[in-house]
Amino acid sequence: MSILSSNKRITNIIFNDHSIRYVEVRQQKPPVPLKWGEKLLPSGIIQEGKIVDQVTLSMILEECIDDWKIKRRKVRFLVPDPLVMIRKVKVPDEVRPDELNGYLYLELGTSIHLPYEEPVFETVLLPKKGEQREALLFAAPQQHVMEYAQLLSGLKLKPMAADISPLALYRLYHQTDLANKDERLLMIQFDLDRVFICIFEQQYPIFMHHFPIQFRLEDWDIKVTRSGAHRFQYNGEAAELHSQLEDFYKEVSKLMDFYRYSLYQGNQQITKVLLNGDHPKLQIILQEMQQRFEIPTHTIDASQWAAGKTSLFPHSHFLALGLGLKEV
Repeated sequence: MSILSSNKRITNIIFNDHSIRYVEVRQQKPPVPLKWGEKLLPSGIIQEGKIVDQVTLSMILEECIDDWKIKRRKVRFLVPDPLVMIRKVKVPDEVRPDELNGYLYLELGTSIHLPYEEPVFETVLLPKKGEQREALLFAAPQQHVMEYAQLLSGLKLKPMAADISPLALYRLYHQTDLANKDERLLMIQFDLDRVFICIFEQQYPIFMHHFPIQFRLEDWDIKVTRSGAHRFQYNGEAAELHSQLEDFYKEVSKLMDFYRYSLYQGNQQITKVLLNGDHPKLQIILQEMQQRFEIPTHTIDASQWAAGKTSLFPHSHFLALGLGLKEV
């Protein structure tokens, strides 16, 4: 992870179905968030990570640019989770690392099938195990990724890098010194309207899974905190929220079993869980998981980074902070 000088003033922006967030970061260890903000989105502007109402989103983002004073900035952004897929693919021995992208591009549509015709993708060659060579393929539909890049550039921002949430969060996790090279990590991003899960082996993301959860804005009272984030207080049916959380715990248990028995025939299992997200009940979810599962479950603690203003840094902005650690 490179250290960027603070005068480069790069802004890190996160889009999801219910908000736009930004963070400016001083890259050091530990990282220091300098400025941050959040704007809630009306329902239906972004759905399943896809921009539905480009005109309204552009107007809202333009207001954010003025309010946050980030005109003409260089920006990084995350490709929304529902658009992203990770696939492990076999690679012939004769393919050199510098030929990997070209080889996989030629294989798309023949030996490698993706659910969209025109992807944008990145590849990483995995450490060789025995005679088998494998690579990770990170892919997303080009059309929808370019819509975000064009949205930013159309408002005179300068998109210079895109990333995906598991890599952004893992960078932040790695900075906390909790990461262990040999662990098998189940990373969970639990947001207001969606859960995203990624499994890491030896610091590589090898499996992704996400699913929506029911979210109705009218079920929540919203207040703005001193840190600039939004505090959600649930006012809906308690039994309904309880049922949602129970479904989540069952899904996590099934994924752990799938990893242990389907992928490794009982010979390997998840060794650690990392929980993050913007869900208002995140601490309750953490405590419940620690009681239900024998596997150590952690969350990232912002208070270890610095005193003063940083201690107010909201949990909801951790992804944007991790994005700020990306090399450019």
